[in-house]
Amino acid sequence: MDVAQRAGVSLKSVSRVINNEPHVTPKLRAKVETAIRELNYIPDTAARSLAGARSFTVGILFDNPSPNYTMEAMGGAYRACQNRGYHLRIDHVNSDVPDDSFAEQLDAVLRNSRNDGFVLTPPLSDDPRVLDDFDQRGVKYVRVAPVDRGDRSPCVFIDDAEAAAELARYLWDRGHRRFGMICGPARHGASADRRAGFVGQLKALDPEIEIAAVNGDFEFASGIEGGRKLLASPDRPTAIFAANDDMAAGAMVACAQAGLSIPGDVSICGFDDSWVAKSVWPYLTTIYQPIAEMADVAVNLLLNRDFDKAAQTARKLEYRLVERASVASPLQS
Repeated sequence: MDVAQRAGVSLKSVSRVINNEPHVTPKLRAKVETAIRELNYIPDTAARSLAGARSFTVGILFDNPSPNYTMEAMGGAYRACQNRGYHLRIDHVNSDVPDDSFAEQLDAVLRNSRNDGFVLTPPLSDDPRVLDDFDQRGVKYVRVAPVDRGDRSPCVFIDDAEAAAELARYLWDRGHRRFGMICGPARHGASADRRAGFVGQLKALDPEIEIAAVNGDFEFASGIEGGRKLLASPDRPTAIFAANDDMAAGAMVACAQAGLSIPGDVSICGFDDSWVAKSVWPYLTTIYQPIAEMADVAVNLLLNRDFDKAAQTARKLEYRLVERASVASPLQS
């Protein structure tokens, strides 16, 4: 009531601004937000929850081995919730289990929470067991980085294949002709897209080219193991692309263990531009993926009042190639 009086508007108008409802004029929003700042008003989410059917809590669901990805996504989702006057609940499930065990995990998450909806992160954003279960229960969700971007729910994504292709062209233009790749886990759809983009671009440049590929799981240790395998070849690659920064950092360790310099003997590239990219030396050339922004957008899509009408909303965000010191032209082709 104090905010409404200070702004000279109705209580309903204040509620519309606080809940970020559509069709609020910039003038009305400015008046209410000014009054909120002047009164140092903080919305009472508990009272709002008791007054209606909403809990004012958003859940974000993870099954990702990369702590860097998880922290970035949590930060973006938390920022969006804070701006909208919501709480954020964080849950983790293990999707690499039999169906009955996985169903029990989902049951526990839903039983122990009363969320207004969920943000699903990969690989859960493509897992039919999650999507079917949530659809049957009528649970609202928005998917981050799904490979299948049909009309099942709103989603936010980047073009992983295009980004990896740009990285391949960059390495090719620097003179590299022997390539290795440390791939991500098969159950993450982005792994296939990044491999297809990278390999496809190199095959377009040279149909006869051979790219050595090894499997990884998006974790640091698998980058070390994959790097060792690639470097053990008598015709070792002059450039290695790891499908995320954690594995790229592991590949750098493998180079050090083999007595090889970066980028003098081997150039290394990653994907994500996480904090890892600037915690290694030399700093890592990588693809910037706006993970925090993707989670932020996902929360806002989830909380849109016209959510039910937005089932086909697919928001594509931009990536960029970040050049650092881990790439140079090869000493020999």
